[in-house]
Amino acid sequence: MPEKKIIAVVGATGAQGGGLARAIAADRGGPFSARAVTRNPKSDKALALAALGVEVVAGDADEPATLDRTFAGAYGAFCVTNFWEHFSAEREGRQALAMARATRTAGVQHVVWSTLEDTRKWVPLGDARLPTLQGEYKVPHFDSKGQMDRVFAEEAAPTSYLLAAFYWENFIYFGMGPRKGPDGDLVLALPLGGVKLPGISAEDIGKCAYGVFRRGAGAIGQRLGVAGESLSGEDMAEKMGRALGRKVNFYDVPFDAYRAMGFPGAQDLGNMFQFQAIRGDEFLRSRDAQLARSLNPALLDFDAWLSANVGRVPIQ
Repeated sequence: MPEKKIIAVVGATGAQGGGLARAIAADRGGPFSARAVTRNPKSDKALALAALGVEVVAGDADEPATLDRTFAGAYGAFCVTNFWEHFSAEREGRQALAMARATRTAGVQHVVWSTLEDTRKWVPLGDARLPTLQGEYKVPHFDSKGQMDRVFAEEAAPTSYLLAAFYWENFIYFGMGPRKGPDGDLVLALPLGGVKLPGISAEDIGKCAYGVFRRGAGAIGQRLGVAGESLSGEDMAEKMGRALGRKVNFYDVPFDAYRAMGFPGAQDLGNMFQFQAIRGDEFLRSRDAQLARSLNPALLDFDAWLSANVGRVPIQ
């Protein structure tokens, strides 16, 4: 049996990286093995990966020297950053630069970079439709990634660009789930501006990344946007209500009202939702469920995700 090619997975204890590491481990007859890169190899999530047979190593994108070691000998590398850990677009940029350079230093043959749009290409800083945040961004957690695409093209090993959609897990962990209204019915409140929202299971993003690695050299240079399904707010509420066995109404929150809610990241997310509405159908076309299913035949639509997860959605 030929020796398996190593894919180094940054953020392997997180949502996207964890999904990729588990997908590689589950494909026992496949051509790859996973090397989980994490700051804490002794964490519960890291130990769970090790129990699946995944190699777990210490590495930190804030310490570039550790990446040279963790990428050494790897065929592929999955690179991702987590804005929500620290809310700093500048720090994300430094982390992405370190990863990009380390992949080339290590001689990696295929990188999958988890990116998003630099929204300033469509809504420049002088455009008042979206408030400018952190001095130089419109949607910091988008722009910080999108601006690094050029770095991956110029300074990294050969790269594919994977664009994710709205995590349906936000209904579980991010406080976006339905709330009780004054009439006793539940209300799903999101600022969509009347447009559909592309969404996906976080686990499926990792599985799609695995599909990109399996495509090999043919995926180099491609931008691959994935979604499980694109739905209107009313459709999401109806499906959620059916899964819960309760009436759920949808309220389309005005963008300014959402930005003013005051929780950490409210302005960033409000701008994100408004950017999606501004781009409209173009944004929907950039996240393709058919493409995602070609990368990951087990892709979940929203009904399937709800069937597996509705018991975890808190009612507030």
